Parts: sequence; structure tokens; C-alpha cells
Amino acid sequence: MTHLSRLWNIFRITWLEQRRSPWDLLMVLLLAPAFLYMYWAFMGGGSTSYKVLVINSDRDPCPVGGAGQSCAEQAIQRMSQLTYRGGTPILRLTLLEERSEAEKRLRDRTAAALVIFPEEFSRAISAARLGQPPPEASVVLVGDLANPYYSVAAIMTSATLEDYLRQVTNQPRPVQISEQPLGGSGSRSEFEMYVPGLLIAAVTMMIFSVTIAVTRQIESGTVRRLQLTRMTAFDFLGGISLMYLWIALLSVALSILTAQALGFRSQGPLWLAWLIYVLTALASIGAGLITACFSGTAARAAIIANFPLMLLLFFSGAVFPLPQVRLFTIAGRTIGLFDLLPHTHAVTALNKVLSLGSGVSEIGFELAALAVLCVAYFAAGVWLFQRMHMRAR
Repeated sequence: MTHLSRLWNIFRITWLEQRRSPWDLLMVLLLAPAFLYMYWAFMGGGSTSYKVLVINSDRDPCPVGGAGQSCAEQAIQRMSQLTYRGGTPILRLTLLEERSEAEKRLRDRTAAALVIFPEEFSRAISAARLGQPPPEASVVLVGDLANPYYSVAAIMTSATLEDYLRQVTNQPRPVQISEQPLGGSGSRSEFEMYVPGLLIAAVTMMIFSVTIAVTRQIESGTVRRLQLTRMTAFDFLGGISLMYLWIALLSVALSILTAQALGFRSQGPLWLAWLIYVLTALASIGAGLITACFSGTAARAAIIANFPLMLLLFFSGAVFPLPQVRLFTIAGRTIGLFDLLPHTHAVTALNKVLSLGSGVSEIGFELAALAVLCVAYFAAGVWLFQRMHMRAR
């Protein structure tokens, strides 16, 4: 028998074995296309609008354009007219009065950037047009440099402002455009910006371990024997969860120590970041318990676990930013579709602590939401396991 015939026989046998599990094959084939479609749907067909906050202190009339507008109002109007080819606005502007409110939105990542027009903006343009020395004036761009949306919003805003200034004065930069990083985000190295997401990803991998551990007990018949005892689904899954929580604690401690040894510096209290990672690990364990209920065998668990893993990583903002898909509003806070994922709150809270130096009071909502979702995920796992695997047959 030649090598080619042996290869063909192995291929044929493997194919016949795979045909016995058509759902596994279907999941593998459709996983990437399904997530690509979901990304396309949530991104609105590829046109992302960047939320920009504006504080306008310019009240003087502009020497060009008329209509009693200030030059800042004309520049703001020019920014709002920036659109994609299909007509979708690139920048969605919101006018505010207080910088503190604007910075709070930047910290919560409900906005990408803040633009502050000085009160001398129109006067500087008037002086430049008359060939006189303009008063010192600077448009300030404020944002979290660790937010991927900020860089795009800042580039679009700066380019539009420079084009407007060039048109009304025929001079390059009669008004300066300066940047002010939010919190400590401006002092972060590229490595430090990636560390929070890498640690979130590492903790999320706990889904695989928990799912396979539970399904092995199902596959080996241990769960069937437990039905003859007084043990409940809570006892069984709680014990497994405690063991993997201990592993998660050790993993988080080693990961943070490694990051520090490599030069990572936290702007906020490190114990608070550690608490966020522990809650994220608990949520990942809960997701693993839910996944195990639908797996049946360890081999199938290794395939099915990819779904919650990719969902928690790619749709929480841990890897790529996503626009908010609004569902409803509670006490003035908008709740989005991705807020149902605990990792969404973990990413926001970690960014506030590690990059912006926030404390407990500033991440209270994220901590509460993360804790509630941890309990909800674990409760759902226990309920499903009780109904699907602990009832007498």
C-alpha cells in the first residue's frame, strides 16, 4: 500500500467518523461566518459614528459667513457635516457646558473625545484675516489615549478644524490645536495599553477548563451516580467552581506580577484591578458551567466552548471596540446590548483603574453590574444543570 492510499484511507475514516457528529462540523464551519455577520450587523454595515463632546466658550461674531454665528459655531457645523459616502455622519456631536460632565462620559467610554473652543477663537481668526498678531488661542482635544475610538475621532476633528481655519484665514494654524490626555493615559507605553486586554483574555480562557471538567464528569457517569446521593447541582458545580476560582486567583496573581516585572504600572489601586479580574474569572466560570450543560462530551465541549469565548472577547470591547446598541435607560444611564456580557463592564472598569487612576466610587456601577452578572451566570448554570443532568431518568 502506497503512502497516498494510506493517506486516503485515513482521510476517509476520519470523514466517516466526523459524519457521526454533523452538528459539531456545522458549528466549526459556521462559527467565523456567524461572527462576521454579527460584527457587520452591529457596526451598521461598516459605518461607525464617533461621539464627540463639544464645549464652546466662543461668543464673538465671526468676520466671515454672517448669520450672527461665532467662528466656533461654524467650525462645529463643519464637523457635523462630515459624513461617509452613504450619508452616515462620521462625528456625532453633543454640546455640553461642564467639563466635569464631559470627562465623566470619556471615562465611561460613552464618548470618544472632547473638543473645547476658547473664547478667543473668533477674535484670533479676525486678527489673522487683518494681518494682525492674533491673541493666544488654542482648541483643546481631550480624550483617553487608550481608547481606540479616540485616535480616529481626534484625527477627523483636527483635520476638519485645520481645513476650516485655512479657508477663513488663508494661513496655516492661526489657532493652535493641542491635546490633553485624560488621566494618566498619556504616560502609558504601548505594552501597558495592551496588558488589561491580555489579562482579560487569559482569564476568559477559564471557560475551556471548566466546561471540559464538568462534561468529563457527565461522560464518565459520575453525575449519574450522584443522583443516588443527596448532593444537589449547587453542591456539585459549586465545588468545581471553587477549585477553578482558586486556580484563577493564582493565575491573576502570577499574571499581574509578571506584568509588573516587565514594566507595567497601574495608575490606580492595584488591589482594585485584582478584584475586577477575580470577578471576571467568576463570570467566565459561570459561562463555562452554562456551556457544559449543552456539551455532553469533552470532545464536543472543546468545540462548543469557542462560542462563549469569542462572544465574551470580541463583543465586550476586550479585543475590538464596538458601538453601543441601546436597549433602555435606567436612572439616566443607557443600558446597551453588550452590557449583558460581564466582560463589557470589566473592560471599562479596568481601563478606569489602570489607565485613568479611578477609585472604587468611580467604578461603582461597573463593579455592581459585574457582581450581579457573575451571580446570574452561575445561577443559570446550576438551574440548567439541575434540569438537564440531575433529574432521575
